[in-house]
Amino acid sequence: MASHRKRRAAAVVCAVAVAAGPVPVAAATASFAAPAASGGPATAPAPLSAPTPDPFAGLGADEIADRAVTATRSATSLRMTGRVVTEGQPLDIDFAVNDRDECTGVMKIEGGTAELRRIDRITYIKGDEAFWRLSMASQGMPDAQIDATVELVKGRWLKIAPGQAGSADLSGVCDLKTLLADLGKDEEERGPTRGPDSEIDGTPVANLVEKRPDGETTTVSVAREGKPYILRMVRAGGAEPGAVRLSDYDKPVRVVVPPAAETVDLSKLAPGTPA
Repeated sequence: MASHRKRRAAAVVCAVAVAAGPVPVAAATASFAAPAASGGPATAPAPLSAPTPDPFAGLGADEIADRAVTATRSATSLRMTGRVVTEGQPLDIDFAVNDRDECTGVMKIEGGTAELRRIDRITYIKGDEAFWRLSMASQGMPDAQIDATVELVKGRWLKIAPGQAGSADLSGVCDLKTLLADLGKDEEERGPTRGPDSEIDGTPVANLVEKRPDGETTTVSVAREGKPYILRMVRAGGAEPGAVRLSDYDKPVRVVVPPAAETVDLSKLAPGTPA
């Protein structure tokens, strides 16, 4: 019985740590590391409704990118939504994150959906059956083990405390500093140009565009009103296309702790304790 519990625990942790998505979500920003680029979603940028004073007049694209990186890194919170492709796998994300390592959001991958919350260094993840089955099957787990684990977590939140397997990886998606760490890292390699200005939800933006020899184009849209936050990042034409929208800067992030009766605590799955 003890070994059975340990196998079930290992199955859950493996599914969460490797396939649930924290690393791909972090890649949503890391893959756009050089603010050498940016732009709108898959559609063409909306034209400006009226001319506005240009806060970046006289600045080169690199200088605008530097200001955007500095401003974005200074944010106390933000919301990140969109779709990214990591290792050929599309991942839809919608997360609100603050600078206290707290977050709440949803991820969708190949028909499966999972909610993620992190507060007080505790991570909670709740996936639907499709999400868990896909996650565990991708790790080569046998059907019997998958079935047992799905029954264990069905309709419940998996609670992962600091130090438990998967905790460090999952916490990465809620670490604002980590998510933004790669912005501007490749300063010497970037060569953006400023494309036509546009608007995002009524906010005028400057679009910085970088085109690579392999046909990949990255566009980074920087707010021209208020702080020069990055509002959108789009990558097209490469192996890992995607579009990420950054919004709700500096707005409070409210994270609700799931009821204890609706959680499965990994620590309770140790040998000799009831599941």
